[in-house]
Amino acid sequence: QVHLVESGGGLVQAGGSLRLSCAASGLTFSRHTMGWFRQAPGKEREFVAGITWRQLTSYSDSVKGRFTSSRDNAKNTVYLQMNSLKPEDTAVYHCAASGQWSTTYAYWGQGTQVTVSS
Repeated sequence: QVHLVESGGGLVQAGGSLRLSCAASGLTFSRHTMGWFRQAPGKEREFVAGITWRQLTSYSDSVKGRFTSSRDNAKNTVYLQMNSLKPEDTAVYHCAASGQWSTTYAYWGQGTQVTVSS
């Protein structure tokens, strides 16, 4: 059974930084694309960043240049470094994993709250 557990969320002032982590278990981590999504109150879930098993990254336009996704296959962990945070980045951030050798997300974590104050 696949488990994804996020950590690292919290309250930060605008302009600050946070690093989210997502520890994965129950899968061969290096064979999966990993992603980050977020959902703010009253809004739909949106894609934030992704990193393939080949370490290729992609970002939404709203975070490009501010957020960086990375992975450590030895630790079964994916990270999201978030810099220059804005109040509009406030949301619950969810980690996701694709199916093996896929880019379609199939597994989801419970999420971690990120709140950016102005």
